Amino acid sequence: MDLMKEFWNGSRLALARSISAVENEADGYVDILREIYSHTGNARIIGITGAPGAGKSTLTDKLVKYFRKQGKTVGIVAVDPTSPFSGGAILGDRIRMNDLTLDEGVFIRSMGTRGSLGGLSKKTADTVKLMDAFGMDVVLIETVGVGQSEVDIVKNADTTLVVLVPGLGDDIQAIKAGILEIGDVFAINKCDRDGADRLNVEIEMMLDLNSEEVDWRPPIKRTIASRDEGVEDVIEAMDEHREFLEESGLLQERRHERTVNEIIAMVKEQISRHVMEKVTSSGEFDNYVEQVYARKVDPYTVVESIVAKAIK
Repeated sequence: MDLMKEFWNGSRLALARSISAVENEADGYVDILREIYSHTGNARIIGITGAPGAGKSTLTDKLVKYFRKQGKTVGIVAVDPTSPFSGGAILGDRIRMNDLTLDEGVFIRSMGTRGSLGGLSKKTADTVKLMDAFGMDVVLIETVGVGQSEVDIVKNADTTLVVLVPGLGDDIQAIKAGILEIGDVFAINKCDRDGADRLNVEIEMMLDLNSEEVDWRPPIKRTIASRDEGVEDVIEAMDEHREFLEESGLLQERRHERTVNEIIAMVKEQISRHVMEKVTSSGEFDNYVEQVYARKVDPYTVVESIVAKAIK
């Protein structure tokens, strides 16, 4: 395949085209993923999440510049909400990281969630694999920032950075939503605002509640990303977390669990697709719908019947 030859030769255009092929499930996209799989598992994967307006993109921009100073190549997957009308990404995080696009050591890809819950696009993991195989040292996943369903980031990242901001009035809501339970490192961005101390205390209290037999207590760092203040402290905290994961064996454990989750998700998707193809290709489905709608039969019985026929 000419595309893959260019990919292995380091063509950024080939990487972009490969991601597009996988994202759109174009012909042969599974062959691309098969070919690159043995070359994955080398990149450091960092998830960045938090409430909308917390300054995730600005902080991401500064983090990338620090990694570049260390001589590392960086891939960025910026997952945006999808427009319900066009199906395209509507935030366009690349606008906030515009000057990075000129850096040959940085590759940015914006992706729409395309209706996927959990703050991530279904194809996020595959895009990370492609960037990993391409040779990126670090891959950053910046998620939508939708709140409670944001926890999917844990399944994809080695280290999760949660970015919070004082004064949004959603401090307690964020805690309730469970975002704080998934953070390995916390950053209170825009910490020059009123309420930074209170937010800091609330996070500490939340961590105290979850501190039973936990070897790693997530550090809380204060940043003003727009002024490049505190960014180096965040990098150091993430490096310490990386060392902790490696020394404790948790890195291998997390990656093993990710493999389990990935295989289960793929099996579910294949079965779902197979069942739907079998169902919708026959006129029986419309008949089932009418019967359920008319209360002649319950949907539970119908689903059992459909699944039983499909898996024969």
